[in-house]
Amino acid sequence: MAKAARQRIAAALTLTALTLTAATGCGAVDKALDCVRTADAIATSVDNLQQAVSRASSDPTQASEALDEIDKEIGELGRTTGDADLGKAIADLQNGVAEARGAIDKGDATPDISSVTDAAAEIAKVCTS
Repeated sequence: MAKAARQRIAAALTLTALTLTAATGCGAVDKALDCVRTADAIATSVDNLQQAVSRASSDPTQASEALDEIDKEIGELGRTTGDADLGKAIADLQNGVAEARGAIDKGDATPDISSVTDAAAEIAKVCTS
C-alpha cells in the first residue's frame, strides 16, 4: 500500500472509531477500536512487506519478518472477532500469507503478494463499515 493509501485508511479507521464511540456502548466500542487498531497495524505490516519484496535482492529476510508481523496481527484480531465477514477476510489474509511464505521458502525472492494486499484491504473495509 502506498503511504497515501495507508493514511486514508488510518483516517477512515479513526473516523469510524469516533462514530462508533458516539453511537454504541463501551463493549462494542472497545471491540471496534481493537478492530481499527489491528487493521491499521496490518496495513503497516503489508506496506512493510511490499517494501521488503521490492528490496528482496538486498535483504531477503525482510519479507519473512514482515510476514511474521502480519501473522501476529492476524492472530490477535482472529481471537477477538465474532463477525463472519471479518472472519473470512482474516482467513483470506492467512491464506495469502501462507502462499507468500511458501513461495519465499521455495526461493522466490519476489513472491506475488496481491492476495495479501487484497485481504488486508478487505479487513480495513470490514473494520470501517
